[in-house]
Order: sequence, then C-alpha cells, then structure tokens
Amino acid sequence: MAEAHSAAHSQTGVAHSRPHNDVLLNRYRIMNACGDGGFGTVLTCWDTRLQRRVAIKRLPLSGSSMASTLGEALAEARTSSMLAHPNIVTVFDFEVEGPYAYLVMEYVDGLTLSELLARVEGGTLTHDEAACLVQSVASALGYAHENGVLHMDIKPTNIMIDRSGTVQLCDFGMASLASAAGYGGARGGTVGYMPPEQIEGDIVDERTDVFSLAVVVWQALLGYCPFAAPTAEKSLALIRKGPGSPAKQDPSLAGMAEEALLGALAASPTARIPSVETLAKELVFALGDPNAGAESLRGLLSQTTSREEDDPEDWQGERLPLAVSHPWLPSAFARVASACATVYVVWPLAGILLASDQTLVYAFIAAAAAATLLWPPLGAAVAGASYCTATMLHASSATPLLFAIVFAIVLAIWWITCAMQSNLSSLSFLLPAALRSPLAGTAVAGTGLTPVRAFFTACVSWFVGRIWGPSLAAGFVLEGQVDALLLPLREPSTLLSLAGCGVSALVCSALTWYDDRPTFAVLGQAVGCVILVGSQLLAARMENGGIWVDPSWENAGIAVLLSVLVCIACVLHGPREAGIESED
Repeated sequence: MAEAHSAAHSQTGVAHSRPHNDVLLNRYRIMNACGDGGFGTVLTCWDTRLQRRVAIKRLPLSGSSMASTLGEALAEARTSSMLAHPNIVTVFDFEVEGPYAYLVMEYVDGLTLSELLARVEGGTLTHDEAACLVQSVASALGYAHENGVLHMDIKPTNIMIDRSGTVQLCDFGMASLASAAGYGGARGGTVGYMPPEQIEGDIVDERTDVFSLAVVVWQALLGYCPFAAPTAEKSLALIRKGPGSPAKQDPSLAGMAEEALLGALAASPTARIPSVETLAKELVFALGDPNAGAESLRGLLSQTTSREEDDPEDWQGERLPLAVSHPWLPSAFARVASACATVYVVWPLAGILLASDQTLVYAFIAAAAAATLLWPPLGAAVAGASYCTATMLHASSATPLLFAIVFAIVLAIWWITCAMQSNLSSLSFLLPAALRSPLAGTAVAGTGLTPVRAFFTACVSWFVGRIWGPSLAAGFVLEGQVDALLLPLREPSTLLSLAGCGVSALVCSALTWYDDRPTFAVLGQAVGCVILVGSQLLAARMENGGIWVDPSWENAGIAVLLSVLVCIACVLHGPREAGIESED
C-alpha cells in the first residue's frame, strides 16, 4: 500500500500516467498507476465526492478458501479502520467488487522507508533517525496491540515518512487479505521479515511484530536485511543460525543497542523481547535523540521529494461523468421525468374515473406523482391500471371488456418481468402515450433494459402509442372501436412497424450492454435508429402497394430526437456499472 502513497515521487516504478476515464468503485478517479506492490496494484486516486487524494491497494482475489479468508480480512480491516493514531495511516474504506478487493487509505505525501534508504548515502539512517523510526513505529504498534490488532507484515515498504518528517505505519489488517489472494509467504507476511512462528504457521502474538520491527531497524542501521532469502525455508535457516554481531559491522552499536536488537531477533518467541514498548525504550536510549532524527528526516524529505505534477485544483475543475460527480442525478432525472409523464398521461383518466371531482382528481394526480417519484415503475402501473379501469367502466358489451382484461394481463406480465427491473422502463411505457407516437419508447427501452426486456418493452410501448390517442379521443368508450384498434394488427405493414420497434430496441440494448462505455451506448442508439426508421419506410411502402412514399415524419422525427437525447444522456452519465441493470 505504501507505494501508492508516494506515487508521485517514486522514480523506480512504472512511468506516471493520467488515465482520465478510469474510475474505481464508481467514485475514485485514478491519477497515477505505479505498478505492483507487495501483493497487489497500488494506485494514487482522486476521491471525486470528497475532493481529495487517496491511496488504494487493488488486490485480485482467487482461491477456493477465498470466501472465509476474505471474511477474516474484512473483520481485520474494520478493526484497522478504528486505529486512530498519528503514526498509523488512516483506513477509509474496504470494498470488494467483482474479482478485486480494494483498501482505500489516507494519501501520504512522502516516501517509503525503502525508497528513502535507496536514496541516502550508504543506504542507512543515522542513529538519531533510526531512534525516531523505532519510536514512531513502536508507538503505532503498541497502540494497535492494545486494541487487539497485529500487523504481521512490517517491512520498509509499509513504513511511510511524510514531508514533515512524521513516520507512519500502513497496511494494518492486510496479512489475511494477502492469504486470501494467495500472495506472500505463510500467513501473508514477507520472507526475510517474518519470525519462525509466522513462517511455520504456529501461534503468533505481539512478539511477531517485535521481530519484524527489529529486522527493519537492523536494515536501517546496517543497510541490509539479515534474513533475506529466496525462500521461506532458507530464511528460516538464517534466523536459526543467528544474524551475527551488529557491533562487528558498526562498533557504535556495541552495548545496549546490540543487546536489544539480538534480543528482539531471537528465533524462539519465549527468548524474545516481549513487547515493542520495551524494544523501543532500549533502542531509543542506546541510539540517540528521536526529535533530532525527525528534524533530519524532514530535511531529507525536502531534498528528495517534489510536488505532485497534478495539482488537486486541476482535478476539482475537471468534468467528470455525472454518475461519478453527481451519482444521485441520473436517478433523480429518471424519477422526475417519469413522474411528469405520469401526470400528463393520467390527468384525463383521473377526470373520467373520479367523475370530475376536482378535489379527488388533484389528490389522485398528486398520489400518482409521489408514487412514481418514490419508485418510477409505479408510474406505468398507475397509467395502465387507470386505462383498463376506465375502459371497463364504459364497456356495455363483452368486446371492450374482454379487450381491457387481456390488455391488463399483458401489462401485468410486462410490468413484473420488465418494468420492475429498471427505473427507465416506466418512462419508455409512458412516452408513447404522452407523445401519441408508437415509436417514442424505443430509444429509452434500448438503453435502459437488457436485450430481451428491451424487445418486450418496445413492443408494449408501440401498442400503447397506437391505442392511447384513439381511446382518449373516444373518451375511453370503446364500443365499436376495438375492431378499429386491433384490425390493423393483421396487416403486414403494421406488423413490420411493430417488429421494427422491437428489433431496434433489441439491437440497441445488445450493443449497449456489450460494453459499459458510453461509446457503445451511442453506437447502439445509432444502429437502432437506422433500423427503426428503415422499418417504418418499408412499412409505408407496403401500405401503398410498393410505392415509396414518405412515412409519418412526425413519428420518425420524435424517435430520432429521443435517440439523440438518449445519446447525450449516456455520454454525460459516463460508464455504467458492468453487469448491473440500469437503475437510472
């Protein structure tokens, strides 16, 4: 994780890039990708909601035991998020989406200890700097241990030093998550820094972190990891052999510093220094002044770090997709548009159903609008139910009554199988009734529903557009009108018009759902619009005995205009969440 904190400053990672269209968890815009960290990809991201930088570790998940281990890791991450300490990097969030787990953490403007050691002369810290290091990390670990949290992966890349010289420890609670993904050595640690009990899978406690911290201090003072090896078995053999005398390499470490280091690096936990507080007390006393060390680290950071290339103000002013910058807006638009269409369509029906009692009419309209705002599919349910009820109330023979019953059954099937799946379904049903155009619902259905549902919805909305205007003109008294409404359905030209709407929505939806990028939604609308207009031209030719004539350009114009508006909405909305039916 630590690599992500210093993304802007690392000169050893992947070259910086600024992928404008990559958004994680529908919220975090990737600013810099820095390759792979210890067991995942580390990223510097911009939180588009809170307008700040964050660091995110993205870890691919795999393995048959992933579910149970991931549950343990999530429990650890929750506990870690409660570790509020000045020497611990704050955990903001932990998310699992698809095949990845994401740990969202505080962004630290600085370097990892590993990066700092690679840049200073000799690859070592002064005694004062090491005293500051051990005091800060021990303070963080002591606080974590008091709260029942072990780190289990202390190493130079998990220790951050910011521009003020403050030392911070990160990646708490990530050892179990590493095991869930099959990374690292035993129990998620790092070979060279793990004590024997962690390598062998025995019981671990606070002394596990004591050992790892002592290895890091050794490396900071002497310039190398004493137990580094290509395998855990070889590292274990080095630990049991012992690291040797640090005073032979640096005579200034003779005495208490050497004793503390060797006592913390004992192979057996029972022979090891029991707590990080004890280790820190002995080492700080032996090494020097941690305050002077902090001042020295601050000077080093000012020399080796530079400002971020990307100013946060640049990201604050950047246009983001509405689904990211204002995630509530697409859903709100769908709700308001559906509510307005419901009011427009249901208003004349309310007067017929409620005998023109204005108080009841207003109450009914208000209730219909409120219900649609709460859940847009209710708008289609109210309009369809009102139409069938008005038709039944005015039926004086079996024909209009049977027509209303069959229509109600079809609407119920459509509503259960399609309308309940998307907030846009209600709008695709209501637009043909509101605009008196059978083609008006096709574009919305093609972008808001999966292919089969889009086909069914477009066919239903086409039929609604065909019957709504004549029914309203007749005051919903359909005696002698049913045949006029249904007989055209036997004509090949009418069936071609219906099929054109359905196929247009089907193809549009297939292209839209093929990829979550807006480009495919726009392509789907373009292809669907060509199919729709082309089918209407063919239908007009069939009606006129093979003579090419202009179709109803009013209906075609409405269809094209709505398709253009849907394209604009898709581009503004940005990428949809793959695999999730639109809720907008």
